[in-house]
Amino acid sequence: MTRYWYEGFLGLRYLRSARHRGFVSLIAGIAILGLALGVAVLIVVLSVMNGFEEELRSRILSLTGHATVSGLEGRIPDWRPDLARLTALPGVDAVAPYVEAQGMMTHDTKSAGVLLRGIVPAEEQRVAALSSHLLSGHLADLVPGQYRVILGKALAQELGAQVGQRVVLIVAEGDVTPVGILPRMRSFEVVGILSVGMYEYDRRIALVAMPDAARLLKMGDDITGLRLDLHDMYAAPRIVRDAALALGGGFYVEDWTGQHVNFFRSIEITKRILFVILSLVVAVAAFNIVSTMVMVVKDKRRDIAILRTFGSSPRSILQVFIIQGSLIGLLGIGLGVLLGLVIAVNLQQLVHALETLVGFKFLDARVYFMSDLPAHVRSGDILQICGVAFVLACLSTLYPAWRAARLLPAESLRND
Repeated sequence: MTRYWYEGFLGLRYLRSARHRGFVSLIAGIAILGLALGVAVLIVVLSVMNGFEEELRSRILSLTGHATVSGLEGRIPDWRPDLARLTALPGVDAVAPYVEAQGMMTHDTKSAGVLLRGIVPAEEQRVAALSSHLLSGHLADLVPGQYRVILGKALAQELGAQVGQRVVLIVAEGDVTPVGILPRMRSFEVVGILSVGMYEYDRRIALVAMPDAARLLKMGDDITGLRLDLHDMYAAPRIVRDAALALGGGFYVEDWTGQHVNFFRSIEITKRILFVILSLVVAVAAFNIVSTMVMVVKDKRRDIAILRTFGSSPRSILQVFIIQGSLIGLLGIGLGVLLGLVIAVNLQQLVHALETLVGFKFLDARVYFMSDLPAHVRSGDILQICGVAFVLACLSTLYPAWRAARLLPAESLRND
């Protein structure tokens, strides 16, 4: 039997025997449970932050695209050659033109500000996943000349408009008449409802056919800009620079990392802060191992004396109790990882069940940007959490193990 196996065998043996030792067993169970809860909470919280970030990114990009090219004066004339150049650019999968402007929409006695976006349905489906967010209607219903509109869900609710009804769209550009300048307006038929799941967009967005928007805004054949869908979304900063060079200047280019950089940076900072704060919870749970190991050392004084009498060195005694404490830490971490994964994977169902039970909605989209609580587990986060928890658990065993190594055999046997 090797020396390593001898110390490991004793550490495992002491851990197993502690189950039958009443108070010592209770303290060990509490330490394992506390560490498990700390690890599970940390996994769930970081998974929610990951899911929140990824869900927001996907929902934002489903409307805004990976990158945009717009005119410096708000419009791009003779844009078709530019579209061909961007389509041929390496890394660009699709390009779609759009017309965009602020406006106001009314229905009966209600009114609301809107973001009017004119699109070409066939091209738009290549750069945005709008079809998957439609509650009713189809993008193909936006036929030029028919003056139809697809409204965001929250916008339709605020206006009290339903599919088949008509709304009036008013834009800031005015027409000169004998009685003065009157705002330009047009009646549109509601043919669909869009729900991205983000109140900021569902409350403002109104999609129409691009020729209808251009006609209402008197833009002729000009467009506001071009939206790009990229093969690698994380290569957007490099590709927009290539796009600016390919077009020869005179354009404003922007990618999703620049449009929402402060927003995603705040999420990342919040995630790091939460990791530090919740790591303190794990540390408190890990340091409970100290009390457990102190009780074990006091319980095993006679065994320690016998081992020392048979020739075991203080270093061997030290390693025996470090191994035992580390095993307690591993049990707590393993249980915490299992519990955290189960909760994270089923988090949305658990939240919905709790909301149904208490009759209260915890996530208001007007406050939290979305009504669901997504969770995405990353293996890197789990490894980091387990590493920190295991290091803290091992540090917690050093003082009790050192105390055990300093026990004198004669004194321990005389006290017994």
